[in-house]
Amino acid sequence: MTIQPDIQETPRFTKRPANERGKADFGWLKSAHSFSFGQYYDPKHLGFGNLIVINDDRVEGGKGFGAHPHKNAEIFSYVLGGALEHKDSMGNGSVVSEGGVQYMSAGSGVTHSEFNPSQTEEMRFLQVWLVPEVENTQPAYDTIDLTPVDKDGKLKLFLSNDGRDGSMTTQADALVYAATLRSDQTITHDFPSGRKGWVQVADGSVRVNDLVLNKGDGLAIEGSGTLTFDQGQDAEFLFFNLAP
Repeated sequence: MTIQPDIQETPRFTKRPANERGKADFGWLKSAHSFSFGQYYDPKHLGFGNLIVINDDRVEGGKGFGAHPHKNAEIFSYVLGGALEHKDSMGNGSVVSEGGVQYMSAGSGVTHSEFNPSQTEEMRFLQVWLVPEVENTQPAYDTIDLTPVDKDGKLKLFLSNDGRDGSMTTQADALVYAATLRSDQTITHDFPSGRKGWVQVADGSVRVNDLVLNKGDGLAIEGSGTLTFDQGQDAEFLFFNLAP
């Protein structure tokens, strides 16, 4: 009998360079789209797994998105600068500042607005949409504040499908982490088989295994194996563990 050696799977990477993202400029809003959105359409970039929107948005002081509807989408906003004011048809109202995340499960339908409450300071956030596992659920809203210590040199889980480790609960089959990384820090993560991964660099630069990513770059991950995040230069990034 011949015993076959174990085949060690390694992650496979596809880089989504920042300068190849779709762009939108409405004056008060400047946005970069990792996936097709609004007037930007690219059949090669319609999403990745159940991740369908990553918009890097900058909003002028006093401006924002008026009341508009959503349905059957899991949406979160990761605030990178300034503050984001939210109001919705469920009666929620909040202001989320830098380091905070707001999450909305649109479910069977909800209307909301988002504004920059400062008249002078620009606001920047990542707007992310995920596809829910079940449609037409009861809409929900939540927020979480991530301190610098929470994500310093480690992956901080802030959104999951089961609310583990104090994270917000989403209807999507996804685990979403935030991290910051300096040059003297290293993060290792065992990525499981049967999933898809995505890294989105919000600021600075970071190396994932042998691939250097800069601000605005995305990285699609398929296959399983060890992920190593190192050589951070004022790096801040999101890491997604997604349904296949």
